[in-house]
Parts: sequence; C-alpha cells; structure tokens
Amino acid sequence: MGIREDIRTVFKKDPAARSTLEVICCYPGLHAIWIHRVSHSLWNRHFYFLARLLSHISRMLTGIEIHPGAKLGRRVFIDHGSGVVIGETAEVGDDVLIYMGVVLGGTALERKKRHPTIENDVVIGSGASVLGPITVGRGAKIGAGSVVIRPVPAGATVVGVPARIAEPRPSPSAGQLDHDKLPDPGLIVIGQILDRLSRLEDQFKAHEESISREEKTTQGAALKDEQIYSLLKDVIDPGVGMDIVKLGLVKEVIVDGPNVDVNLVLTTSSCPMIEYFKEQVRRKVLSAGGIEKVNVNILDEPWSWDKFKKQAAR
Repeated sequence: MGIREDIRTVFKKDPAARSTLEVICCYPGLHAIWIHRVSHSLWNRHFYFLARLLSHISRMLTGIEIHPGAKLGRRVFIDHGSGVVIGETAEVGDDVLIYMGVVLGGTALERKKRHPTIENDVVIGSGASVLGPITVGRGAKIGAGSVVIRPVPAGATVVGVPARIAEPRPSPSAGQLDHDKLPDPGLIVIGQILDRLSRLEDQFKAHEESISREEKTTQGAALKDEQIYSLLKDVIDPGVGMDIVKLGLVKEVIVDGPNVDVNLVLTTSSCPMIEYFKEQVRRKVLSAGGIEKVNVNILDEPWSWDKFKKQAAR
C-alpha cells in the first residue's frame, strides 16, 4: 500500500484532481487514510492511547473520524470526506469509494464485531449509514442518504430508509459514479399500483357498460314484446270475430335484436286462414319499426279452450 498507488486512485476516481501536488496537499480523505495507517499500526502494537490520540488529531485536521482499530483495504478513496465516521470493528475492502457524511456504525455495546464489513468495489453515497455487523457484498452500491441495516448482496443497489434492494444486479450501462441513475423502489411500487388501478378501472368501466347494454337490450326487448302484442290485437280471426291475442293464438313472441319470431297455435290444424294470419302478423310486427325480419311459426300443438276462457275472463 504505497503513496503512489493512493495518488493514482485519486486521479482515477476524482475528475477534479489536476496535479500530484494538489492531491498531496488538498485531499483530506487521503490525509485521513495515511494517518489511519500509522494509528492502526500503533493500535495493533497495543499503543492504544497513542493510536486514539493520533486518530483524534486526524479528525480535527480532516473532519474524518476513523477508529484506529478499523481495517481499510487498498485503494480506498474518501471523496471530500467531511463527517465520515468509521467504527472500531469496521472492515473496508479494496477499491471502495466513500463519499462525505458516511457512517459505518455499530449497534451493540458489547466488545465484539459490531460494525459492518464492506467488501471490494463498493460505492457508498453521501450521507449513507451502514449500521451493525452486516456485510455489504462486492460491487454493491448504496444510495445517498440510505440507512442500511440488513446485509446487501453482491452487485446489488440499495436505496431508502431503511434501505431496500432497488436492483439485484448492477446495470451494464451505469458507471460507478452514475448516482443519478439509481432506481427508486418506492416510486416503482407506486407506479405498479397506479398501473394496476388503471387496468382495474378500465375493466370495471367495461363491465358497467356491458351491464348497461344488457339492461337496455332487456328493457328494449320487453318494450318491443309489449308493442308487438299490442299490434297483434289488430289481427282479427274472422271466424270468431276476436283478436288473436285475446283468443290465445299467440303462443309467444321472441325478440332477438332486429329479428322477431312469433309462434302461433290455431283452433284447428286444417285452418284455411293460415297464410292470411301469417301475412297479417308479419305486416303488423314490421310496422313497429326497427324490425328487419319476422318469422311466423305455426306450432304443432292444439289450441286450449281453457286458455281461451282465461284470456276472455281477463
């Protein structure tokens, strides 16, 4: 882990870097890492007070607090760095990019592993907090302002409070610094709900229209039945001198849109007036309007005297 490698890392991950002198003198994240290496070495040799004192001085100079017990890998870059806090048992892998305000914090008071493990090639956005002894998998991205309290799979992108997985795998078109392309899982869910609601509304509207058409068709059919029965009262049986509806010769009227079937029964199967009745019925039904075809059927069943008496009694 050399100084030259650290400087090359800055040029690779920060397009604002212009010269080596500028990087050496003006990058607090780099200074914090260099000082941490010294304090971490002291910590490992059990010079705890000196290690903590050096860490404290580093925080005053850089605004970045790295506990001397924390482990940092190679080519770690802390960009800007103000407010970054890395706890004692935190472990940060190689090629990790950390922005300002990031906290790698603990959630326990016992002296044990209580800070996160950040694997290689992870990007942690500004203001993100990673809390507890969890693992952030290799190549993962943590969106700015997120609070991560559960392990993050390798290559995943997490955003939100608490952080949720927005993409299980890295997008092939997104670069390491394309923070503006991080998806919003909350917005995605809301969009799916609204889309589902819109489809349900369309289905409900279509169902209502279908029911309305059926009701109109039923009402129209009933109205046409009454109209047709009323018109057929003008057809008189010359042998009896009574209309065919009251006489009970009209068995039923079936309306199917513009088509109408009229089923008749006769007083005798050898009635000579069959064609007369059929033609008169056809003309009367066609006069109702909106009727295109009329079928007049003579049923092969006897005329009921009892039914005629009931009709006459009415």
